[in-house]
Amino acid sequence: MGRSKLEKFKIIAERDNIIEPGKELFEKLGGKWKSEFFKNDHELVLEVGCGKGDYTIGMANLFPKKNFIGVDIKGSRLWKGSTLAEEGGLHNAAFLRNFIENLGASFAPQEVDELWITFPDPRPKKGDEKRRLTSERFLKIYEALVKPEGIIHFKTDNQELFEFTLELLQKRKAKNLLFTFDLYNSDLQHHTLSIQTTYEKKFLAEGLTIKYLQYTNI
Repeated sequence: MGRSKLEKFKIIAERDNIIEPGKELFEKLGGKWKSEFFKNDHELVLEVGCGKGDYTIGMANLFPKKNFIGVDIKGSRLWKGSTLAEEGGLHNAAFLRNFIENLGASFAPQEVDELWITFPDPRPKKGDEKRRLTSERFLKIYEALVKPEGIIHFKTDNQELFEFTLELLQKRKAKNLLFTFDLYNSDLQHHTLSIQTTYEKKFLAEGLTIKYLQYTNI
């Protein structure tokens, strides 16, 4: 039998690898994630809307000399990622419970070396475009956090969301833009590190193609 949400919330309240409102460090780590939390000077990689943390955990396993933070507002989802991190002894993986629009208060400008947006809600309803995690207001948040040369990655199965995002980035003249409408039949596969989220596996099983792009601030 799975744990209830209430049980999960109690557990994450005591976990050191989850930073959330109410914990002492929540408002103190902006600009200090490497020195105060991870206690090293390794690169800092962010996954926004991380869900259960598939990418965060996958990357932490692949790159023990980098620091990874998964961000989501759903505590029950973060419980799963933090559990996998604890079970795997991944001290380079952490989770932040926060709204994406508030990330400017959790990180200093250009504190992040690399950022991933993986399979966000496509928000297909008309008038809902501003809530998409790849809308202009969110892209500006990411770009403020990521170092100028740092890569921003985006993966999705949704054609409409991908076209929306690609058109926006082209309009904004995004630098070093690479993209594909069919990741697994492209030469960009290696950029995604062979990590597949739960959603991605489901979409592939349904015969959908995975779309991917990356760009930098300069």
